[in-house]
Amino acid sequence: MKIFHGIIEIAGQMGILSGALKRKGHLSVGYNTFHSYLGYKDHLINTDWFEIQNIYKPLLNFFDVYHFHYGSTILDNFADLPILAGKGKKMVMHHWGNDVRFHDKARERNPYVFTGDSPPNEEIHQRLSEISKYIKEAIVQDYEVLPYVEPYYEKVHVVPIAVELARFQPVYPALEQTTPLILHAPTNPEFKGTASIEQTLVELKKQYPFRYRRIEQMSNEEALRLYAQADIIIDQIRCGSHGLLSVEAMALGKPVVAYIRDDLAAKFPPDLPIVNANPDTLYEQLKKLLEQPELRQQLGIQGRQYVEKYHASDVVVEQLLAIYENLPH
Repeated sequence: MKIFHGIIEIAGQMGILSGALKRKGHLSVGYNTFHSYLGYKDHLINTDWFEIQNIYKPLLNFFDVYHFHYGSTILDNFADLPILAGKGKKMVMHHWGNDVRFHDKARERNPYVFTGDSPPNEEIHQRLSEISKYIKEAIVQDYEVLPYVEPYYEKVHVVPIAVELARFQPVYPALEQTTPLILHAPTNPEFKGTASIEQTLVELKKQYPFRYRRIEQMSNEEALRLYAQADIIIDQIRCGSHGLLSVEAMALGKPVVAYIRDDLAAKFPPDLPIVNANPDTLYEQLKKLLEQPELRQQLGIQGRQYVEKYHASDVVVEQLLAIYENLPH
């Protein structure tokens, strides 16, 4: 199969999935128009929207499967979708969260959630309505995102975030560490709950010896080197589900703190080892980790096993290929 990924790279996923698809013998490439300090480049053509417009005709002809990301397609106003549909091409839309998180719906089950990065409800509705006229199936990363898009598509698949395991050599927390290092890496501090996290750490510092570092404005490669030194990694405590940081941290053998909504917890595999904390429970949960080096190490080991089982790109890509095979065209 020849597979197109585009045109917005989220959390390195277009490149990771393309790499795994190539290893399975397929031709896959990600065209990325969204550039950030994270610096993703593997298996990507980093370009811009104007360049894509110049080459759209061969792009619309060459590939068998069009795997779009973050509510974006090749042409403005989704003008490519009727063309691709007319050619009988297979298409799927991969939604990642902020592109579809309806503000009121998000707050129904989550008093902590921040939706300031999402477009207005009307705009989300309009875009989903337009996309789903032509694309009948979608992919989401977890069950937190699922309800926002489910009403619009004939079928929505839940496919976990993928990581390239070869990049992650686990470094489990040392039992003898008396001043554990806590890391937090907010790509968006309001969304991740950084203010609550850092206020909680100020309170904990009065009782416990530890070091804290906030990771910001550095490439993913640089950040991973620092994550490897951590004893505890805090991801996001407002969203109600975990993000890429949790998966990368677990791959490195670190205990992870993130907020998993009560109503979603049962939807995840039962062996998910994330320490569940929201802004109201973070103090008590971190206290346990600071007091118990054995627990830190045990969770680190369990986290690595969990990622190998569910998030390794070669595992995730098998789910993807099954979806591609059965897409309508």
